[in-house]
Amino acid sequence: MNGVHDMGGIHGFGPVEPEPNEPVFHAAWEGRVLAMQRAMTYTGAWNIDMSRAAQEMLPAPVYLAASYYQRWALAMEQNLLGKGLVSADELAAGHALTPAKPVKRTLTAADVSPALTRGQYARPATAPARFRLGDRVRARNIHPPTHTRLPRYVRGHGGVVERIQGCHVFPDTVVTGAGENPQWLYTVVFDGRELWGEGSDPSVKVSVEAFEPYLEPA
Repeated sequence: MNGVHDMGGIHGFGPVEPEPNEPVFHAAWEGRVLAMQRAMTYTGAWNIDMSRAAQEMLPAPVYLAASYYQRWALAMEQNLLGKGLVSADELAAGHALTPAKPVKRTLTAADVSPALTRGQYARPATAPARFRLGDRVRARNIHPPTHTRLPRYVRGHGGVVERIQGCHVFPDTVVTGAGENPQWLYTVVFDGRELWGEGSDPSVKVSVEAFEPYLEPA
């Protein structure tokens, strides 16, 4: 979707300023948010793409004013409400007001290590790859109303396939509940001048992981 979350290539936000000796968490609550998010993902109530989509749907003023883990917390609230696992009254009260809703599974101490391990998203291919190494391709100029992994700043621009990553779960359909719909995934390299114009540093190249439905022959 098009939104403030897709900030790549947008001017006016200044340089990225790395924080020297940045701690893992700036406050204890951030660690608790991470733990809650992992626990809820483990239940099967939603997946990583649904979590990303919920962050993308935050209003721009909220998104820009929130810290990294605040966005996680706000997105988690929206997913909990959307799945009917909590009510707005319970969020306002800060505690349960009704018996807990059932979930597929609950996180126990023995499950913590598996829950912290990132899942595998590679899937068997259902059709041959459309593109080969070295093929010139163009990122489609799409503007889906829901989640997509195609950055806005590469849409409509041409690049070259530099790696074929195999078949993977397609986030665009998973997030809408339409199934895994495995798609070929490619690494496509774009020349900086193609993206930013002739004023770009001629040595700049940007590599983007792009699913096959995002691409067309150039």
